Amino acid sequence: QVQLVESGGGLVQPGGSLRLACAASGSIASLGTMVWYRQSPGKERDLVATITTGGTTNYPDSVKGRFTISRDNGKKLVYLQMDSLKPEDTAVYVCGADLRLLSSLRYARYWGQGTQVTVSS
Repeated sequence: QVQLVESGGGLVQPGGSLRLACAASGSIASLGTMVWYRQSPGKERDLVATITTGGTTNYPDSVKGRFTISRDNGKKLVYLQMDSLKPEDTAVYVCGADLRLLSSLRYARYWGQGTQVTVSS
């Protein structure tokens, strides 16, 4: 069984930083593109960062220059460094990964359960 488990969320003051981590485990043969999304109550889920297998990253304007996504393929981890946090960054942050399992020839997108990030004074 494949699992993605996020960690690192919590309460932080405006202007502060948090580092989220997402660990993939299970019968994984290969990791593809990895992503972070966020969702607030009453709002649609928003993509906040993408990193390809080759390390190419992409961010929306709302977080560009403040958030940094990185990955450790050997440890099957993806990180999201969040700096200069704002109250509007408050959301549940969910990681996703395109994984190819040992039993498959194709990649499929898997999701974690999410971790709460609250930015408030």
